[in-house]
Amino acid sequence: MHVCALMGSPRKDGNTNMLLKPFLAELDRKGCGHDLFWLHDLSIEPCIACRSCQEDWSVFGCPVEDDLQAIFDSILASDLIVLATPIYSFFCTPPMKAVLDRLVYGMNKYYGDKKGPSLWAGKRVAIITTCGYKPEKGADLFEEGVKRYCKHSQLRYAGMLAERHLGYDTVFWSEDKGERATAFAAGLVGV
Repeated sequence: MHVCALMGSPRKDGNTNMLLKPFLAELDRKGCGHDLFWLHDLSIEPCIACRSCQEDWSVFGCPVEDDLQAIFDSILASDLIVLATPIYSFFCTPPMKAVLDRLVYGMNKYYGDKKGPSLWAGKRVAIITTCGYKPEKGADLFEEGVKRYCKHSQLRYAGMLAERHLGYDTVFWSEDKGERATAFAAGLVGV
């Protein structure tokens, strides 16, 4: 199994990466390969809905010259896509949103003169996230958005690991969070 992990956090020592590290370590232990993209380190422009990507149904086809082509290539080579992002204002970070917007057009050839295929149909998508509220009130809107995104794109939603941080004056990390991240990875590999 191969995994494409998209990291939307701007902080490499942040809470979301603390969850992603044991998750990826478990994938390594299970013999899975993975690509990790730090979205804040990349040049990713927003989608302008030009629909140029709809002209050729065999390629991503976006005319914007930035770093998204490498993500596209990794996704096509992967079985699972992991969206790792902190929740800011009840949704993912801006670079994650830009990636999702560009992929929904470039991967789904639904928007041209004729309806074409979904290039990533059947791939699984999982979420790893951190938020300030209880996850059912902090990450629920993003999760629902991803579920709808998956349905629209013919992807399979695989679940979410969401952990709460009670504030900057508290410690986020605990062993049980690491254990849940490891178990989440093991469960996704076992499917």
